[in-house]
Amino acid sequence: MAPALLLFMLNLLDALLTIFWVRNGVATEGNQLMAGFLDIGNGPFLVIKILIGAIAAGVLIRWGSRPMARYGVTVALAVYLGLMVVHIFTGLAAFGYISAILFKAPGGARSLIAIILF
Repeated sequence: MAPALLLFMLNLLDALLTIFWVRNGVATEGNQLMAGFLDIGNGPFLVIKILIGAIAAGVLIRWGSRPMARYGVTVALAVYLGLMVVHIFTGLAAFGYISAILFKAPGGARSLIAIILF
């Protein structure tokens, strides 16, 4: 149950940070489907993100003991933790602590994150 709750909380944090960065002109939503909901408004975007997170958490709570579910939650948590690193770098660039040029260079933030994580 703890991994499902953690995944849900990371999903919610991702949604809130995405709204903040997009509405302040710092970033864009990378997922085109979710960008469409964000264009409609914060409410629809947040509702869809929460529904997706709740469904995923429910599936993990119900079938989380299966090996494939444990593998899936591990991968999903790794992806979301990597996404949180991207949010941190976005914030650091937005507040002027690091140069936004890093994000515009070929490979940009992905290369920097790969260097930091590996």
